[in-house]
Amino acid sequence: MVELGKMETEKQNPNTMNLDQMSVKEALTVMNNEDKKVAEAIEEVIPEIESAVHTIIGQLKKGGRLIYTGAGTSGRLGVLDASECPPTFGTPKEKVVGLIAGGERAFTEAIEGAEDSQELGKEDLVKLELNENDVVVGLAASGRTPYVIGALNYAGEIKVPTIAIACNKDTKIGQAADIAIEAVPGPEVLTGSTRLKAGSTQKMILNMLSTIAMVGVGKVYKNLMVDVQPTNEKLVSRAENIVMKATDADRETAKKALAESDGKVKVAIIMILLDIDKEAAVNKLETSEGHVRKAL
Repeated sequence: MVELGKMETEKQNPNTMNLDQMSVKEALTVMNNEDKKVAEAIEEVIPEIESAVHTIIGQLKKGGRLIYTGAGTSGRLGVLDASECPPTFGTPKEKVVGLIAGGERAFTEAIEGAEDSQELGKEDLVKLELNENDVVVGLAASGRTPYVIGALNYAGEIKVPTIAIACNKDTKIGQAADIAIEAVPGPEVLTGSTRLKAGSTQKMILNMLSTIAMVGVGKVYKNLMVDVQPTNEKLVSRAENIVMKATDADRETAKKALAESDGKVKVAIIMILLDIDKEAAVNKLETSEGHVRKAL
């Protein structure tokens, strides 16, 4: 039998003992007040998040991958963050990977027993041909999910850096990882429903990890998404706007530069700011390891 009673994520919240008797406004207000605790919990673990970001940047610069692994809500959050990286940062889909216990079908439905197998956690990483240039982030609100423990243990065995994200202290996944990020927002409004504060906590930490790591590998200039992929009408317009904001150019100039650079926002920016052609701009980027500011 799994002992859950001592976990913060499983305790009853004293502020919502009468949730079923509250008015809608009262329930919404208490829920909002509880959600405010998420940012406070994350603030306490900024040093651990900082260490994790440095690790991720280092592995990405080696050509490695950022791999998230989790079950249920935690797994879905990892898959979500991974799926957002290609359109936002122009990364290949295999560069940031989200694994969820039970496979793709588990994203929309519960797969019974999948999260209880350490072996499955290992097997999914073996299938990815995990190597020492990668970094594995294990997600579990409870901090005890066997699937995640199995993944972290296997990664550790083959000398792959590991990071754990949990919403309890002194967790099993934290003990299995090189870096333990244990942000505790407290008991849920609805007892044990970790898709709420715990889910928000994990999502915000993932936002930090992927966004600041991508800044570190040159995917951002100023605060602009300069590796955005203009794959639809909205993103084409966004690419033009980014070039305009970065260079103070008008739209026609931005369009022309993007056309000449085959839609590469970074290249277009450097072409305009340095008044050089595509080939010279590409060379500048290569020597600056993809960082626009260094290329200038």
